[in-house]
Amino acid sequence: MEYMKKQVQTYRTGKVITDQFYIDDDYNVPDVKSDVMRIILGEGMLDVEDMKVVENYIRVTGKMNFKVLYVTEEGESRLSSLEGRIPFEEMIYTEQVPEGMPFIKASNIDLTVTTIHSRKLNLKALVELQVSSDGMDDLEVTTDILSDAPLYKRYAAKQMLRMLTSKKDTYRIKEEVAISGTKENVGTLLWTDVTSRKLDTRLGTDEMLIQGELMLFCFYESLEGKTDWIEQVIPYEGRIECYGAQDNMYHQIYPELADVNIDVRMDEDGEMRLLGVEATLELRLIVYEEENEDVLEDVYSLDQTCIPRITEETFEKLLMQNHSKCKVIEQLSLPEIKDSMLQVCHSSGKIQLERTEVVDGGIQIEGVLHISFLYVKADDVIPFDTWQGMVPFSYLLESNETSSDMTYDLTYAVEQLSIGLLGSDEIEIKAVLAFNSFLKQPVRVSNIEEVDFEPVDMEEMERRPGIVGYIVQDGDMLWDLAKRYSTTVEGIMEVNGLESEQVKPGDKILIFKENISIL
Repeated sequence: MEYMKKQVQTYRTGKVITDQFYIDDDYNVPDVKSDVMRIILGEGMLDVEDMKVVENYIRVTGKMNFKVLYVTEEGESRLSSLEGRIPFEEMIYTEQVPEGMPFIKASNIDLTVTTIHSRKLNLKALVELQVSSDGMDDLEVTTDILSDAPLYKRYAAKQMLRMLTSKKDTYRIKEEVAISGTKENVGTLLWTDVTSRKLDTRLGTDEMLIQGELMLFCFYESLEGKTDWIEQVIPYEGRIECYGAQDNMYHQIYPELADVNIDVRMDEDGEMRLLGVEATLELRLIVYEEENEDVLEDVYSLDQTCIPRITEETFEKLLMQNHSKCKVIEQLSLPEIKDSMLQVCHSSGKIQLERTEVVDGGIQIEGVLHISFLYVKADDVIPFDTWQGMVPFSYLLESNETSSDMTYDLTYAVEQLSIGLLGSDEIEIKAVLAFNSFLKQPVRVSNIEEVDFEPVDMEEMERRPGIVGYIVQDGDMLWDLAKRYSTTVEGIMEVNGLESEQVKPGDKILIFKENISIL
């Protein structure tokens, strides 16, 4: 006897753990930097260097990189900036030891920078981490049994997601931007911001194609001491090798823009009017192939008693992969900056999800869009300032394929953001939020690992009636009736003149025990 088995590799993720902790530290202004009079803008970014599982804890270590834009105190007030890093270590408690490799699914930093005095700053950051774990399982299902003795077998068609590959990769972006003729030459970079927008990925033969945009903002001081800025969209596209991939497969992707570097370069005329932009798009990629497999569900023999050894296995099937967008439009009254805001230089936003819930028709998403913008104000001494606030949003990610037992994964990003002035103290916020969803449902399979055979109890067989008149009940199948009454589907169909195996409740049929001849 030979068992035909199919290997299916599945991808699994652990429970998402949300952890919050504070980073509170003082920072001495370097000697080469001017004294600090007032903070204009501060921003922090987490750089996770190592994650280790220690019993029921995940130890996360790394650095918080920060940058500060401030007004100098020495002589004539000017803008200056500084950068630094603060190491951190956090122990995240888990109820169960993660089975796979832990990873950071999302992170958010709310940084507040205050001056202790002109040479010392205090940095307080509320850090929120979403930590999960991932791994792979090699599962095996029996698709058939080959035997010399006649066996009657029933198969069940199952749709499964088979993981083709799971990998980490990087795509390096290198671009050069020329400053328009209306702008000043670059002397000193004061503040830079590069964000990834409109990222689109699709699979091809042995590759994944990438297309997206970088939104570049540079706030700088010219050689003559004038303050100016540029904001420009930088498109990019490329490919990453992914052996075995095909365009009809599915994929999940977790992107993160890292190692951003901007440097000033000289153009052909010898003027500092070029900006070199380099960044690394770090990707965690999972590729799936959808398979339809006929799994052996049950077996019996007329000559022997079959006793299947059954294990319950859980696979997954794809319900939906969706890319959707949510528009946010909000008008705000800002009396605190009335008559002082002249122009918005640059705006940035980040999404914080508060709640997601499966409802009829899709996934209900509730969250907050955090907004920050740098603006020009009517002040000859310090003509720049920032405003920070938040806008709540609610969005139904529509899906016709939802179930109570499904699992789903969301990645999200701010795709577009603009701030418009409506009056002396009113602004209009327009944003487009992109949500990528991957919905899966468990597929439970009663897998026959092996079949034991025992001799038929002849006394029991003789006690069974040779002919049975049967009224079909709801849920009955001819295969089940054939197994129950020791006959075959073909035998029942022949006796009752049936052209197909389909029967409905209330049908009256005769069932003859196999090898019983009727005179």
